[in-house]
Formats: sequence, C-alpha cells, structure tokens
Amino acid sequence: MIELCAKGISVGFDPDCGMLRGLAVTDEGRTHRPMHKVPWMNEPMPDGTPRHLARMEGDFFCAPFADGGGTAKVLHGWPANGRWTTTTVAPDSLSATLDDQVQGATVTADIRLKDGHPFVYARRRISGGTGAISAANHAMVSLPGGGIISHSPKVRFETPADPQESDPTRGRSYLAYPAKAADARAFPTSSGGTVDLSQYPWAPRHEDFVIGIEALGHSIGWTAVVRVGDGNAYLSLRDAARLPMTMLWHSNRGREFPPWSGRHADCLGVEEGFAPHMLGQPGGYDLGADEGLDLRYVTGVISWPSEERIARIDVRGSELTVEGEHGASRTVPIDPTALTSHASFA
Repeated sequence: MIELCAKGISVGFDPDCGMLRGLAVTDEGRTHRPMHKVPWMNEPMPDGTPRHLARMEGDFFCAPFADGGGTAKVLHGWPANGRWTTTTVAPDSLSATLDDQVQGATVTADIRLKDGHPFVYARRRISGGTGAISAANHAMVSLPGGGIISHSPKVRFETPADPQESDPTRGRSYLAYPAKAADARAFPTSSGGTVDLSQYPWAPRHEDFVIGIEALGHSIGWTAVVRVGDGNAYLSLRDAARLPMTMLWHSNRGREFPPWSGRHADCLGVEEGFAPHMLGQPGGYDLGADEGLDLRYVTGVISWPSEERIARIDVRGSELTVEGEHGASRTVPIDPTALTSHASFA
C-alpha cells in the first residue's frame, strides 16, 4: 500500500487491483471515514472469484464496467483485477500504469490530494487500443446508519433487463427489471408497488442496481450521500457530459452464496461513468479517438452535521458550495480543473 497525505486528508493506493483504500478526511475538527470494505477481507475465496472481489474496499476503476465485453473476460476488466506499477510517487500524489493492456490500450492513473481540500482527485487515461469500451469508477460508501441520496438533474432512473439476483436460493432483488421512472422517489418494485431510492436502505436483505441518466444542460454532475448518524456527507463529482451515468448498487445482505453469505451489508455503490450495455444499448467510449480517453473523478467527504438532504452543489472558481434543502450550507475548496474530462463516444 502506498499512503498519500495532505493537510486534512489521506488515502492509500493499493497497486494490487488499483484500489483507493482508507480515505480519511478531517473537517471542522472531526475525522470522517466514509468508505466501505468487504467483511471477507483476507479470507480464502471460492475458486474463480475475481481478484477485485476478494479485496474490495473504497474505490477502484473499471474498464470495461461489469461484464461489458472487451478482451479481459473478467468482471470489471483488468484495471480492477490486475497489477499497477507506480511511475512517480510524492507525499500527496502518484502516477501508475496498469501492467495489462485493455483492448490494446495503455491505462494510467494519476491520484492526487491537496492541502485543505476534502477530495481525492483521480484521473484515468486510456491511450491507444481499438473498439468501444465502457468505463466507470466503483466507489462504495458505508451506511450502517442509513443514507439520504441526492444528485444533479436526471432524465430518468432505469434498471437493466435482469435483476441482480433472481434465484431465491442465492439471493433476492426487489426492484422491477426492466423498469423506468422519472422520479427516484417512486421507483417500481417487482411486487407492483414503489420505493424511494433516495433513502438507504429501503428494504431488508436485498441486492439491487439502478442507473440514473444525466439530464442535459449542466456541466457538473454530482451525487451526494448524507451518512445518517455520522455527521458527514460523501460527495462524488464529474463532467456531466462525458460521464453521464450514475449507477447505484444497493447491497444489503441480499446474496446468500459465498463469499457474500448474507453478511455484505450497509453498502451503497456510487459508480459514475458510461456503460450503455447495462441497459441493452450499443456503444461506449471510442478507443480509436485521436485524443484517447481522459476520465476524471472527484470524490470526498465533508462534515454535514445537520443531516439535511443536499439540494444543490455549485462550483464557482475554486470553491464548492453545498446547500441543504432547509438552508444548511458549506463552502470548501476544490480544484475545478479536475472536473474536465475528454472522451469520444462510439
């Protein structure tokens, strides 16, 4: 593990699977650790378990996302399952290159922190290669006390064709698959009712996956998760045009087979990227684009003692302002250049 530190923030980079582990932010006199890790860390795994699944923690990068094809033939691709070699390391930043290629492309990562900024600035670049590919980060937020989820404007929320778990001997999913809803607070269930996806959890012992499609007309996309009982809020920010899908993975004791075994609880995946195959659509990022792919994510955590639902996030210059629905407000520093991604679509 390579530890990165700046004033008020630290995170570890694990060259094995490229995971960002142990994020800790000190803000307003309190230290917050919002990220989830699996309970089976360091246990023997069943044969055939993807390497990332055996050690999932914090955040990692996927290309392709899920089972999105390509040449890796492994869930979430080589970036989430291969070895990364660091090329430069400083106390607050590093660069690394994936040992494996992705559809003939070279993948690099740049991770940096800044004094007084409550964010990890993560940049992944994919150079060369051929074909279309899906990609996303895979942040996992720990919500033992529950959470309140809000987001930048979405056209709709949508589930894939198939549920996460359909065999009752292996687990259970409660949402309708496939289904669509304009309002996340009234999403259809398989039983004919609706649930409020802006709350976590909304059902006991379930495994569900739903995608929010970004609306047009704004430049910065964001997801905010107020961590109830912890006095803080997890924030994820990105270029809305280049990273138009927010994929929410609700994992709360919904899988009964190893290594899950009914014990993977209180986890919300906040996975930002572009993976149209998840909705049965063709396309992806174009690896043949002259400029390559330059995908940037900003993730972090701030003190949010009111626990109000977050209604608005604005970036003006080098400041980010978070506003609650009842008037709570915080302003923190941010590097606005970290929110500009470059990618072409196929």
